[in-house]
Parts: sequence; C-alpha cells; structure tokens
Amino acid sequence: MGQTISASKLIAVAIAATLSFGAAAKAQPAPAAPSTASEPAAITADNAVMLTIFLKHDQSRPLSELNAQADRQGFYKAFPPAGIEVVSWYVMMGIGQVVTLRLPASRLREVNRIFETSAWGSYRTEFYPTYDYKAVGQASHDRAQAK
Repeated sequence: MGQTISASKLIAVAIAATLSFGAAAKAQPAPAAPSTASEPAAITADNAVMLTIFLKHDQSRPLSELNAQADRQGFYKAFPPAGIEVVSWYVMMGIGQVVTLRLPASRLREVNRIFETSAWGSYRTEFYPTYDYKAVGQASHDRAQAK
C-alpha cells in the first residue's frame, strides 16, 4: 500500500523541486502573507509546481452523505481557488477523485488549508508533487521509432 505524505514533507519536497528547477538557489525572504482572491500570484515558468491530490472516499459511508458533508464544509465553494489551474480532475473507481493542479509555489499553503478546513471528514487526502513528462516521453518514443 502507498504511504500518505505529511503536509510538512509535501511542502519540503515542493520547495526543493521548485528550487532545483528554478534559478540558482539563494537565501529566501520570509514567506509573504497568503495571496488574496483579488490578487492571486500568477503562474509563471519559474514558480509553477504541479500537485496531484487523491481524495479518497470513506467507503463505509454513502456517497450522498459524503457529498452533503463536503457541501456543509464549503469544499466546492473554496476549491479550486481563483488563479489555480485544474490540469485534470477524474474519478478513479475504488479510490475517489484524483485532481492535478498547476499553481505558483507560493500558493501551496493556501491549497493545503482548503483541504484541511473543508475536505477532511468527507475525504482522506494524499498529496504528490507532480511534473509534466508528456513532451519528454513522446520525444523519446519518436526517437526510438525513427531508429
């Protein structure tokens, strides 16, 4: 079985990934206050991270009950927040929902807090830093086919 990644480990991995793909690492100032809905940080090539989220259904409860709880807690009102790109959002049978987001690294905490305050109880959550490999994989396939 897979392991659940703690929020602190996820943040550490996301920050490390962002720094390793961005400009040379240098001392970082203290994080700014979370962006407001009116001024969300923009997604740019040097600050974008992708995050895949597993929303695992509690299979001991009926779906209607889970949906009602998520509604009471304001999950669909809060998620996804403005300015966060939803790359994909699927139902994975036997698991629940799987959502992949593209977002500025500075908004990772904001997304995490939405799940903590409005999804927990209806869903167990797992978070995985993700990157887009499609172009690289396709290019490798095309080179192999050309040989």
